[in-house]
Amino acid sequence: MSINGKQRRILLDLAVSLDSFIEGKNGEIDWCIMDAEMDFIQFLNQIDTILYGRKSYDLWGQFKPGPTDTAEKEMFELIHSKEKYVFSKTQKESDSHAIFINNHIYEEMMKLKNKPGKDIWLYGGASLITTFMNLGLVDEFRLSVHPVILGEGKPLFIDIKQRINLKLVQTRTFSSGVVQLIYHRNDNDSPHSFQ
Repeated sequence: MSINGKQRRILLDLAVSLDSFIEGKNGEIDWCIMDAEMDFIQFLNQIDTILYGRKSYDLWGQFKPGPTDTAEKEMFELIHSKEKYVFSKTQKESDSHAIFINNHIYEEMMKLKNKPGKDIWLYGGASLITTFMNLGLVDEFRLSVHPVILGEGKPLFIDIKQRINLKLVQTRTFSSGVVQLIYHRNDNDSPHSFQ
């Protein structure tokens, strides 16, 4: 169980364009705004585990900012202090940086959610997000809608098998134009009805 006696939650926290893309057509994320007002460090202090797809882990799981990027350095040091799980069909061996999961995702995540600790960040990529949504494993959706229309790119939601009813619990607006929407899964939905 979590540190407060409840089951740990899996949080999907993502930046998304106004037209619902998480990356541009060439994988670019240069449109994402990171400002102090959004207090991303506070979010990172709320979690102790990060879930990556293998491609996302290869890109960002061990990323180190340049020596002059002091704000990013603090953020990535905090990210790298978290326990990491990587979902991969090809890489079987865990290493000193991450635990690799190849199958039995629902069962493994239920074990993780019932261990003591803080909340869990579902970082992505897109296919891992789809898998988690279809398994009913996402407890909270934290979508930061950026003031940009990309026109094309990688969509946030693809191949979702059933409707998922959500309840809006918080809205935050920032001077940068970003609007953060926080939704919880509707309590009437069965957490494992999508298998």
